[in-house]
This record gives sequence, C-alpha cells and structure tokens, in this order.
Amino acid sequence: MRRVALIFALLFSSIWVFAAKVDTVQIPSVAMNKTYKAAIAFPKAYEKSKANFPVLYLLHGGYGHFDDWLLKTPDKSLVKDLADQYNIIIVMPEGEIFSYYVDSPIDPNSKFETYIIKEVIPFIDSKYRTVNDKKGRLITGLSMGGFGALYLSTRHPELFAAAGSMSGALDPNMTTWKLPPDRFEMLTKMLDKIWGPMTPDTYLQYSVVNMADQIRKNGLPLVINIGVDDFLLEPNRELHRRLVYNHTPHDYSEQPGGHTWEFWQNALPGHLLFFSKVLKANGVYVL
Repeated sequence: MRRVALIFALLFSSIWVFAAKVDTVQIPSVAMNKTYKAAIAFPKAYEKSKANFPVLYLLHGGYGHFDDWLLKTPDKSLVKDLADQYNIIIVMPEGEIFSYYVDSPIDPNSKFETYIIKEVIPFIDSKYRTVNDKKGRLITGLSMGGFGALYLSTRHPELFAAAGSMSGALDPNMTTWKLPPDRFEMLTKMLDKIWGPMTPDTYLQYSVVNMADQIRKNGLPLVINIGVDDFLLEPNRELHRRLVYNHTPHDYSEQPGGHTWEFWQNALPGHLLFFSKVLKANGVYVL
C-alpha cells in the first residue's frame, strides 16, 4: 500500500512540476498612482529552457477583472493548456470593470492605454525572458477586451505582430448594438463615465470601425470572430465590410453562439493557431 502511495505521489509531483505555471504579479501604474494585479501563464518549457518566449496579451471584458480567463471558462485549464501547446507566455492584465483600455479624457484615474502600453508591457519584458520585439508580441481579448486589443494595436502598431478580437465591442455608438432599452440606458451611463456624454464626434474618435483605413495602413494580421446570436454582431460585420472594401487582409468569421464564455472558450484556440502562424512567419520559434 505504501509503495502504491509513493508511486502516486511521484507521478503527481511530476505532473505538477512539468505543467504550465500561473503566477499572479503586482504591476504598478505611475499614471494612475495605483498597483494592479495581472495573471501570467508560463509554458512548462519556460522553466526548462533559457530561450526567450513570445507573449500574448489576453484582455478581459467589461464587468470583469484580470483573472476572468482563468476562472470563467468552462475548462479551467484552457489558458494553461494553450500556453503549453504553443510555448507562449500569456499575460492577463487588469483593465477594470469598464475602462475600455483607453485613456479617459474626463477621468484622471482611468488611464489604461498608458497602463498597458507604457507600464505593463515594459514590466513584463524587463522581468521575464520574452521576445522583446513586436515580432513576438500579440494581443487579443473578448468584448471590451476585443475592442481594447484592436484599438491599442491600431494606435501602436510598432509594438504588436498581430491582433485579434472575440465578440468585440468595436463601436461605442451603441445604436448599432442589439440591446433592450434598460440595458442600453445602463451601458450609456457607464460609457459616459469614460468618455463623457457621447456625441457623433466622440463615436468616431474612439470607434475601431472608423479606424479601418488606419488598420489597412498598419498592415497587422488580424483575426476577428463573433457569434451569430451576439448583440455586437452588427459593428463586427461593419468593420469586416470596411476592411473588405479597402482591401485589408484579415481573418473574419461568424460562428454559432452568443456573448458567452462557451463561445470564447471555443474561439481562443483559433486565435492561438492564427498567431502561431504569424510567429513562424516572423522567425519566432520556441522548442
């Protein structure tokens, strides 16, 4: 009996040692005079190698926090398994419940574009063995995080090799969203706290849909998907139409599903597959 117990303990120990590891770190923000948590999934190869690894920044959605991707997917091992499968570091930073990953023009305590671009990325590159170059840096996210990933990568194309969006809230003009009146009113109040009272000029300035020409100019590989039952379907289709019209290569797809964790769990592996091809094309290999 003792021998069986010892064998089981050794096997469990081996699985633990060589499985992907997730750390939670504190990343300070000078811009907001605050420190936020981030979760980082390391592939098992990270501990066994001295190589530099590519990094995927995986953004959460509205009303969420940095650990959503670890806690809310039906398969709780999803992110760790993908880090292992693709030998990539996956960083899940804090974006607060409704920051939209922008620097708010009216709230000095909400500067999340500055935080991600000038504080989180340099922190990760200074602390860990990363491919500290755009050719090995990627970004994607869900809903608000899908907006954030395309917004940040479009404004800072020098930092990213590719970007993605899952069910992205790509246009702050909520008249394009399929919402019941009570939810429309509630979300309008939330957006007003970030951007102030919304006007057509504000919509245009912060709309990823309106950035189609800049996206074409940047030339970053993009992967975008949305569920056919998602209330954000129309702004995603509109961005797709504009990118087709201006001849911007991109990977766009619609699948069954709505604005749910089941949809995002199914979508994320496709984004990693897409990104892995970009990394290989860039000569970024991790064995």
